[in-house]
Amino acid sequence: MGMSVTISAAETTDAEHILKLQYLCYQSEAELYGDYSIEPLTQSLDSLRAELDAGCVLVARLGTEVVASVRGGVDADGTARIDKLIVHPRMQRHGLGGRLLLAIEERLALAGAVKSFQLFTGHRSENNLQLYRKHGYAPVGTRQVNDRLTLVTLAKEAGDPAAYTTSA
Repeated sequence: MGMSVTISAAETTDAEHILKLQYLCYQSEAELYGDYSIEPLTQSLDSLRAELDAGCVLVARLGTEVVASVRGGVDADGTARIDKLIVHPRMQRHGLGGRLLLAIEERLALAGAVKSFQLFTGHRSENNLQLYRKHGYAPVGTRQVNDRLTLVTLAKEAGDPAAYTTSA
C-alpha cells in the first residue's frame, strides 16, 4: 500500500526543500516563455524564509518529502492573494494542485475577513488556467510583462467561512 499525501503548514525547516522544488517546477514555465530570469527561479533562500515568517505557506508531503507547496496572504481590503502553487512534476495531473488550492483558500478564509481570492499565471500556461477555472476562478485582468509574457489575473468571490472545515 502506498503512502498518502498530507497537507500541513510549512515549517521553517522546509524552506530549502520548497526553494528546490520551486526551482524544479518553474523550469517548464521558463521554457514556455523563453525567460529563465523569472522571479521563482531567482528567489533567494532568505527571501523565501521571510515569506514563511510573514504569510501562510502550506506544503504537501509524501512521507517526509515535500512534493508541493502554495503561499498566500490577505490584504487589508480582504483580498486573499494566492501565489506559487507548485507540484512536483511526477505528482502533477493527480488532483494535488486542486487539493492545495482548496486548502490555502480554507486557511486564508478562516484566518481573516476574506472577500475574494486572487491569483495569476502566464497567458500560455494552459494547465494552470484550466485548474483555476475548474475551481471557480475567472480572468479579471492582464498585465504585459514583456513581449513574451502576459500575466492573467484570475479571481473569485469568497464563500461563507463557516462552510470550510479544518482539514488542512
